[in-house]
Amino acid sequence: MRDHLLAIDNGTQSVRALLFNLRGEMVAKSQVFLEPYFSRQPGWAEQNPEYYWSSVCQACQGLWAKSPVPKEAIAGVALTSQRATVINVDRQGKPLRPAIVWLDQRRTEGQPPIGGLWGLGFRVSRMRDTIAYIQAEAEANWLRTHEPDIWANTYKYLYLSGYLTYRLVDRFVDSTGCQVGFMPFDYKRQRWAADWDWKWRAVPMARNILVDLVQPGGMLGEISRAAAEATGIPARLPLIAAGADKACEVLGSGSLDATAGCISYGTTATITNLSTRYIEPIPLIPPYPAAVPHGYNLEVQIYRGFWMVSWFKKEFGQRELELAEEQGVAPEKLLDALVADAPPGAMGLVLQPYWTPGIKVPGPEAKGAVIGFGDVHTRAHLYRAILEGLAYGLREGKERLEKRTGKPISELRVSGGGSQSDAVMQLTADIFGLTALRPHVYETSGLGAAIDAAVGLKLHPDFPTAVREMTHVGQVFDPDPKTHELYEQLYRRVYLKLYERLKPLYQEIREITGYPVRS
Repeated sequence: MRDHLLAIDNGTQSVRALLFNLRGEMVAKSQVFLEPYFSRQPGWAEQNPEYYWSSVCQACQGLWAKSPVPKEAIAGVALTSQRATVINVDRQGKPLRPAIVWLDQRRTEGQPPIGGLWGLGFRVSRMRDTIAYIQAEAEANWLRTHEPDIWANTYKYLYLSGYLTYRLVDRFVDSTGCQVGFMPFDYKRQRWAADWDWKWRAVPMARNILVDLVQPGGMLGEISRAAAEATGIPARLPLIAAGADKACEVLGSGSLDATAGCISYGTTATITNLSTRYIEPIPLIPPYPAAVPHGYNLEVQIYRGFWMVSWFKKEFGQRELELAEEQGVAPEKLLDALVADAPPGAMGLVLQPYWTPGIKVPGPEAKGAVIGFGDVHTRAHLYRAILEGLAYGLREGKERLEKRTGKPISELRVSGGGSQSDAVMQLTADIFGLTALRPHVYETSGLGAAIDAAVGLKLHPDFPTAVREMTHVGQVFDPDPKTHELYEQLYRRVYLKLYERLKPLYQEIREITGYPVRS
């Protein structure tokens, strides 16, 4: 009986091949760790597309050795991947250059402003700086400006999801749920933008350079014979459209409405809720496509969120790293003990987690800040302040989402690497003053992709049924009222005032030092 689903999750740090049954239980897993990127110049982040594909093949081949389930029981495959990593290929589907990874910081300043009625509208609405930011950030504009021969020879311009889909089914097609980045995509209608749309002027390209799109749950194609030989996946199995990794995390955590705030403590920390209405969290910054058809994920990001924890481990956590290796446990388990060494509120040490500038909140001048240092503070206080700062930033995002949707968020569902820490889960519940739920499986992104496959293949009749059957609560963390009151005071009276008060100084620092410089 074909009652199992293969989910392939190509994240930033690793590729996972995951096998789920129709109750959402993970029955087998194979993981291949990745070198996230290499840098040919400061601020660049690139990776060879073939490296991604060979890692997918390695993960899949490793799965068959571990799986207690025969391949004949697999009904279909779904793919999810990191967002906004772009690849140029020729007519044969061969990459013309390394992929530009989403962490890349290069910019293309000085793009011609949009004119005509669109330009007038942007001037009147004071959105010209936002449009200029989008133009400067768009990888396609950099490629067209700095590598015109590569751009001229590009047959298809793909996200990583589209490239891996091509390698799996030998078709240039992708899911609408994976379209997150600087391309002329109509986020409201979830299709490529109409010819008159300003996006074609902001990021000029030929329409035929883009792939066909399929809604989540739709059929992308069948596993090709070549892909079957490389991965071990049975040939002709259907590949079902899913969504990008963050979208699949929302679905895999069990959220189908705006009352659940889905927190992802990953390389980028996010808080997201799912809406059936198109609502822009920030004007001109669209909601992203959900992993369900015609759904929208309203998302607030803290760029390089849990990367700050990796930074802390590298700079201050050598003791825990060495002990973890000796004991054969994850370093985060030992870091939980470090959190316990500092009281809630970190004895007044407050961190603003804007380690990387943004587009609106924070703006391009933003920097990180830690205030309140005293001679009592240790690395334990700094570590707790990092975690608290991330949670403060996400709580601010929650309140912004509630204002935009008009619906209160009543519970939190927490995924990503940070969710494995009990200390992080409790701290999150205490800062938000809401119950924080940990899903029954850590691999919520892969589970979300499997849910898409289950509905697409009619193994479950619809998304509400699939979510009910395949997602479950693993552990519940309730807020402590006394601790929440302490955090409430720090959040309202200190954290929320930091950015506006420091913003003029950030601007002065930028003017004096030129930092950050992004080429």
